[in-house]
Amino acid sequence: MNTKRWIAIGLAVVVFFSSLLISAIGNVLTKDVEKTSLWESIMSDAMTENILREGLTDKRIVVVDVTGIIIQGDLSYFTPPSYDHQKILSDLDRIIEDTSIKAVLIRVDSPGGGVYESAQLRDKIKEMKEIRDIPIYVVMESMATSGGYYVSADADKIFASKETITGSIGVIMSGLNLSGLMEKYGVEDTTVKSGDLKDVGSATRPTTEEDTKVLQDLVDGMYERFVDVVVDGRDMDRALVYELADGRIYDGEQALDVGLIDVIGYYDQAMFDLESTYELEDAQIFSYSSSEFPFVSQFMSEITMLIRGKNMGSIGDINISGMNSKQGFMYIYGGY
Repeated sequence: MNTKRWIAIGLAVVVFFSSLLISAIGNVLTKDVEKTSLWESIMSDAMTENILREGLTDKRIVVVDVTGIIIQGDLSYFTPPSYDHQKILSDLDRIIEDTSIKAVLIRVDSPGGGVYESAQLRDKIKEMKEIRDIPIYVVMESMATSGGYYVSADADKIFASKETITGSIGVIMSGLNLSGLMEKYGVEDTTVKSGDLKDVGSATRPTTEEDTKVLQDLVDGMYERFVDVVVDGRDMDRALVYELADGRIYDGEQALDVGLIDVIGYYDQAMFDLESTYELEDAQIFSYSSSEFPFVSQFMSEITMLIRGKNMGSIGDINISGMNSKQGFMYIYGGY
C-alpha cells in the first residue's frame, strides 16, 4: 500500500476510537458512575434502547424502522446512512431472544433494494415470527415498493396511507451498452476471458442472444421467488399474484382493493390496532437506538477494503458483486 492509504487508515482509526470514547463518556455522565465503567459503556453503546412510551417492562412492543435502499454498504463516513442492514438483522435477533417483547411494528419507507439483502431480511422476519409467535404489523410510509413490499408480505397486518406507493413486484437489472459508442470513436474492448459468457452483461461488447437468455433466466427465477413470498405471506392465489406482479405500482387505496395491504392508516392507527387487538394498552413501546456515530458498525469492513486497495474516493459506494447498484439484480422500483 502507498503512504496515502496508510494515512487514510490511520485517520480512520483515530476517528473510530474517538467516536467510541465521546459516546461512552456521554453514557457514563448520564448513568451511575460508580456502577458503570467507561469500558462497559463503550461495549454497551450499541445495545441501548429508545423508550417511546413508558409502560410495563415485561410486556413490550418494539418498533423497527426499515428506511432507505435495502442494501449493504450504503454508508459514507460524513453522511449518516438511511439504512443499516446489519443493525436491523441484529435487532431482529435480539427480539427473538427477548421474551419481554410481545409484538413488533415495522415501519417501512423504502423503494426496495438488493435481491440478496431483501431475501435475507425477509427470512429473518419470518424466522422471528415462527420462533416467537408474536404479532408483527407493518406500516408502509411514503413508499414500500419491490423489496420494500417483499419484506412486508409476511406481516399479520399491513397498514398504508392513501398516498403510499407500493407494489412494483418484480426484478430489474439495469445497465448500459457502450459498444456502439466505442466503435464510433475507435475504442477497442481487449477483454481476455475463458468462455463466451464470462463477461455476460458487459457494457463494452454487443449483447448476444445467449447473454440475454442467461440473464433473463436468472431474473425469472428471482421473480418466481418473489411471487412465492407474496403468495405465502398474503395467502393469495398464485394466478392473482401474477396479475398484480407485472411491475406496476399502486397507491394505498389501489393496494387495498387488490389485497396487497389490509388497512388504510398511519403509524398511530396501526399502533392502536396492535395494542387493542392483543391487549397491549399498558405495554412499554421502544426502539433500538442507532449509534450516535453510524459509521462505527461498518468501520472494520471499510478498513479491509482500503487495505485490499479500494480507492478512497469510492468509500461508501454501493456495490453488488463488484457492480454498481443499478447494474445488479434488484428488487427495486425501476422509477426510483
